[in-house]
Amino acid sequence: QVQLVESGGGLVLAGGSLRLSCAASGRTFSRYALGWFRQSPGKEREFVSSITWNGGRPYYADSVKGRFTISKDNAQDMVYLQMNSLKPDDTAVYYCASAQHYTLDLGRSHEYDYWGQGTQVTVSS
Repeated sequence: QVQLVESGGGLVLAGGSLRLSCAASGRTFSRYALGWFRQSPGKEREFVSSITWNGGRPYYADSVKGRFTISKDNAQDMVYLQMNSLKPDDTAVYYCASAQHYTLDLGRSHEYDYWGQGTQVTVSS
């Protein structure tokens, strides 16, 4: 079993920054990647970023490239999402997710096996 707990969300003005954290526990040995998704009211859950657990290769949605940075700390079993130059369109609940098997498509939510409860990010204009 894998547990994921997000933190760091909040209210920020447009142009500001937030850093999300995800504490992961359980089945580290079989983890392939950790990712971030987001969902706003009336919209489908969308991919934001992911990072492979052993190789550390990052992936980003086009909408956040150059503004968001994903990182990890294997020793602490943590993954982070540094979000800069935030826009009102970034407002959403952000979810941390764990992919426990190899996949070529980390941008798809169904490739992830475990999910956190989410943390709200609100960007005001």
